[in-house]
Amino acid sequence: MKSVPLSEAFFHGAVSLEHTGRGIKPWRIPYRDYELFPPDGIGGKAEICAGVRLRLRTGSDAVAVRFEPLAEDARLDCIANESLRFTADIRRGEAKAVFSGFPEGANILEIYLPQNAGMTVTGLSVSSGFDAEPWPDNRPRWIAYGSSITQCADASSPSRTWPAIAARKLGFNLTCLGFSGNCHLEPMVARTIRDLPADFISLCVGINVYGAATLSPRAFKPALIGMLETIRDRHAETPLLVVSPIYGTVRETEENALGFTLPAMRQDVRETVELLQRRGDRGIRYLDGLALFGPEDAAFLPDGLHPNAEGYERIGARFAGLAMQE
Repeated sequence: MKSVPLSEAFFHGAVSLEHTGRGIKPWRIPYRDYELFPPDGIGGKAEICAGVRLRLRTGSDAVAVRFEPLAEDARLDCIANESLRFTADIRRGEAKAVFSGFPEGANILEIYLPQNAGMTVTGLSVSSGFDAEPWPDNRPRWIAYGSSITQCADASSPSRTWPAIAARKLGFNLTCLGFSGNCHLEPMVARTIRDLPADFISLCVGINVYGAATLSPRAFKPALIGMLETIRDRHAETPLLVVSPIYGTVRETEENALGFTLPAMRQDVRETVELLQRRGDRGIRYLDGLALFGPEDAAFLPDGLHPNAEGYERIGARFAGLAMQE
């Protein structure tokens, strides 16, 4: 196979790209500001590649992606001409994924990097006699902020997380800011969203605030208002969808350490959106998380909190149907 010069132009869905000397490492925060996202770059999750992909056009019948050896098992997906064609299972310690058997002629490929692991891409190769060029993503830009339920580590593969499914259905260019164990309305994440280009923004908020009891009923609304108003500093008219927690089994009735239940949290999220609407924000909308995943879906919550692979696919299909409704 023939090596293709690796450049930043191949990467999409990352907030920043670090040149390590060995290759290019995608980050979902500005990596130079790592220490401003405690703990450990927002819980060590910002280097995970959820939603990050390589886009290229090539006539080659095979493409290889090389990377530094992975610390855990993971998968890569290859979308060819907007259809999922191949999933590569990568075992811990492996450093290459090969996709082959593409239709004849020029194909637009989108290779999704793992949603459960970080990755430094060290090379890209195509069959001898062929070339590959970076391919732009001119679709409307969507920023999706949330918790592990937005990162979707347990999805079948990286292109089958619910944000990736919804993005393809809606024709969006996805940047996924789902951070497992985090999503506590972090001010620096609000600033990051504010500073990124966006045509649509969604925030799935509340579940980790409930789980870790990081914000009380007294502090939750002010923190949410602060995040939304920070984003509005530079996205004054960008459609902004605020989503409350999906169904959470015992969390529906059991108070956390600070006296919150999920129904009370949903009410606070809805009231906050209604407050900003009354103040003239015509672009903000509320979506009840139970419309995405409700009590009738409990069979797809194996641990009572996180959807399984089929559950994420249900959310992706439903989100695509609800996101653009007035």
